[in-house]
Amino acid sequence: MQSEKQNLKTIQLQVRNRKISDRLTQFRIARKLHPVTYLRTIMSVADREIIVKDPSSGELRNMLMFASNNYLGLANHPHVKDRVRKAIDEFGCGIGGPPLLNGYIRLIQEAEERLAALKGQQAALLYSSGFMANIGIVGALAERNDVIIYDELSHASFYDGTLLTKAKAVMFSHNDMQHLETLLAYYQAKNTSNILVCAEGVYSMDGNLGHLDKMAVLCKKYGALFIVDDAHGTGVLGENGSGTASFLHCSNDVDINMGTFSKVFATSGGFVAASADMVDYLRFNSRPYIFSASVSPPVAATVLGGLDVMEKEPWLRTQLLENVKYAIEKLSGFGFYATPEAAIIALKIPELMDMRKASCLFHQKNIFINPIEYPAVPVELQRFRISLMSTHTKQDIDKLANAVEEVWNDKNAYSN
Repeated sequence: MQSEKQNLKTIQLQVRNRKISDRLTQFRIARKLHPVTYLRTIMSVADREIIVKDPSSGELRNMLMFASNNYLGLANHPHVKDRVRKAIDEFGCGIGGPPLLNGYIRLIQEAEERLAALKGQQAALLYSSGFMANIGIVGALAERNDVIIYDELSHASFYDGTLLTKAKAVMFSHNDMQHLETLLAYYQAKNTSNILVCAEGVYSMDGNLGHLDKMAVLCKKYGALFIVDDAHGTGVLGENGSGTASFLHCSNDVDINMGTFSKVFATSGGFVAASADMVDYLRFNSRPYIFSASVSPPVAATVLGGLDVMEKEPWLRTQLLENVKYAIEKLSGFGFYATPEAAIIALKIPELMDMRKASCLFHQKNIFINPIEYPAVPVELQRFRISLMSTHTKQDIDKLANAVEEVWNDKNAYSN
């Protein structure tokens, strides 16, 4: 078990039900006692190698980045940056209004059309973030007599979206098709008005795929609306990077595709692709869309530039998947939480390892990876999460694997 002193859950339990001023004080003391490698200041462009300001010494470190969702290296791609510069010259840096009123510029319209084509859907609309997209879908569609059935590993944004509706929300065990069908049969028999089934293409904490092809069959059988959050699959899997449903040959059976710009496009924002009727309904009924300002011209241009690169340089996706395969081979002896199937590898930490001590050791070795602690995952399932990019070299991955072996064997990484 991880040291209680280093456990964020323990800290949160200590401050629960106290006055806010007391909570702030206790949390500040705990943060000082237990240093973490979060909020490191990056002093360079986002790429395979970055410059980081050391939080303790203030010195600048060159570090290999294995914690970024910049899967195809688009954040620093010359074509993407060129499109952004031109967009700023033509449209400026911001819009100053929501899309329904004064914030619907040509760049946004073009991005929507191309994203719809990528996903094989009739239409699309953009949100200010992927988080808002998930909340916006559920909030606009689910009503009191409806039921939402979602995978237990669904993203926090989707879970929060269910809390904002009056619909009944029910979890099914991760990728458990028998459990899902049991729930579908039960709520169909109860004459529920609408059943919404929600899953992810690639689960961000484990790195495995949702069984979308099998879910699609069940949704069709029981008349459920099928919603897929493909934040980590878009641009990585499927024909031309169209996503996990394409990879699993069930694109035509997905009713609503949700994605983000914070992963492969390496910027901010999100989108929904669906039928023209569905998108039009969301435009006028989805509160995060109606009452949020439009994404900025540079963001829209970043997405368009990224789509250009995905079409013209398909070898980037090939290289990414080759890097993933190589990394799996190098790291397979350390143990995964699930078989990696996209660009995320979740390393299972050894018993008694202190994640924060281990994280500091990785930092000292100039390897930037993410420690995933509670509450992002249950305390007993904490792990290190590695994200691969097409720009990584085999030498980079060799250095990562060597660092993992050294940290795993370092007594300073374990609780006393």
